Amino acid sequence: MSSANSVPGSTLRRGLSSRSGGHRRLCGCVNCIMPPYILKRLLESSDREIRKAALDTLLSTAQLRGERSVRTAFAAASGPANGRRTIFDCHHTSNLPSARLARSEDGAASSDKSVNAAFDGLGKTRDFYRQVLDRNSLDGRGMRLDGYVHYGVRFNNAFFDGQEMVFGDGDGILFGDFTGSLDVIAHELTHGVTQFTAGLEYHGQSGALNESISDVFGSLVKQWSLDQTAEEADWLIGADIFTPGMKGDALRSMKAPGTAFDNDRIGKDPQPDTMSNYVQLPDDDDNGGVHINSGIPNKAFYLTATAIGGVAWEAPGHIWYEALGAATATTEFQEFADLTYGKAGQLYGTGSHEQHAVQHAWREVGIRVSGMVAGRTGRRGRSATDGREADTLAALSKQMDALSSQVRALQTEVSGLRRSSRSAA
Repeated sequence: MSSANSVPGSTLRRGLSSRSGGHRRLCGCVNCIMPPYILKRLLESSDREIRKAALDTLLSTAQLRGERSVRTAFAAASGPANGRRTIFDCHHTSNLPSARLARSEDGAASSDKSVNAAFDGLGKTRDFYRQVLDRNSLDGRGMRLDGYVHYGVRFNNAFFDGQEMVFGDGDGILFGDFTGSLDVIAHELTHGVTQFTAGLEYHGQSGALNESISDVFGSLVKQWSLDQTAEEADWLIGADIFTPGMKGDALRSMKAPGTAFDNDRIGKDPQPDTMSNYVQLPDDDDNGGVHINSGIPNKAFYLTATAIGGVAWEAPGHIWYEALGAATATTEFQEFADLTYGKAGQLYGTGSHEQHAVQHAWREVGIRVSGMVAGRTGRRGRSATDGREADTLAALSKQMDALSSQVRALQTEVSGLRRSSRSAA
């Protein structure tokens, strides 16, 4: 997810920004999994090979910015293909047109592990969106899924450029093959889903929300694939791309933002988990902190999912997905919190356990859902009636919390029965 700054070809992007054909504005960035602050830290390494790999990765990412707008045009014009997968081998070049076909939807498995891992990752992500969210590929119309493996030399990144998914092999010292992480693949492809729905602008809070949405569904695809409950999941993003010798849990932790890594080579995870620690950065620094401040909505989703209980791709995933569909290019944290609260009410009922969980989750990260702000009388004090109403609301809140605990226990039991049934089958 290392970000790109503004992309050349803004006139072309403006021409593609209309919502004709059922599509919203397309994002104008190369969305990469590797945060730029990690790559910049690696430029300071005492290891020459690590420095060179980091520099090559940053330069290649910058080069891609100039190509992105052209690829987006082809993506918008491509016909439906029912999510058909094709994997190409770049043979360690950075020239995508020269890549060779390695595996197609109807072809046999490859002898290349990376080819098969990319093929399977694209398929699991496609199947998740189709089976769980009833979405036909990234654009909702069957967009084909093309993947390119062995991109560049020691390329420490993976990215979705608006049309295709590209994987580096890593430097082999700190990072390994980027096809080996399902949540990374699903994260990047979800940028495509966001591109064809809300089109969240890639800077500031809307950009951080863009990154968070990709983390949410990247994690959900992995959880769905492993049939894990919210309690069983690790809620880590990119744990599988670190080499065995690298001390570091993952690129990000949705459960505990700011704790994913802490070592001499890549520094300390800078993500905040509440609005009180929101990091203000200019647009030329990680596009205003899109990879940093995404920790706040990430934590809100984790809290929502664990409060609701059971499997997170059901109620929590549907709430977030519906909120994404209702968002716009400039939606920020507060508006998205309001949208998730409203969608929870629409899907599961006003005052439901699910809506209550959403409200509490956002409050925990420092965002008060606007729909829950009580009407103001303009008086400084409060009457006895106000006090009785407050006491009644507090009692009701305790009752709802108790009911929530009972529902979570029941959902965990049902999930266990479901897994036992699958195992028996």
